[in-house]
Amino acid sequence: MHINFHTEDTKFELQQQQAVEDWLRQVIKQEGSTLAELNYIFCSDEYLYQMNMDYLQHDTYTDVITFPYSEELVHGDVFISIERVFDNASHFDVTVADELHRVVVHGLLHLLGYHDKTEAQQAEMTQKEDTYLKARATELIEVI
Repeated sequence: MHINFHTEDTKFELQQQQAVEDWLRQVIKQEGSTLAELNYIFCSDEYLYQMNMDYLQHDTYTDVITFPYSEELVHGDVFISIERVFDNASHFDVTVADELHRVVVHGLLHLLGYHDKTEAQQAEMTQKEDTYLKARATELIEVI
């Protein structure tokens, strides 16, 4: 029943980890699921690009890749490109904290069984992200 935060190939450090962990545990509870182990790995664009090529055969940069290890429990790894988070925050004119939290919860939603391959799935995923972003504890709003 652990949520862990790691880095690979970047100097990023998640602030207020306990508050983020508490928020993620609340999302899992609201979705009616059970946490086994959840690992967030913050990395560079190049690191995630190489993973995308090696494991998914996708020749593209991305902000998040999720590897589930169970269908019954929340158990998996979520890799996040910090460079993509900063670039996307600028592109979408949102704070880095908001974009980071969106990507963090997006990865968790994948582990909870949500998909984003079709337009309908994307709309559902975005609605879930928005709901959980609004439910964040106020101390997380300014965190990066």
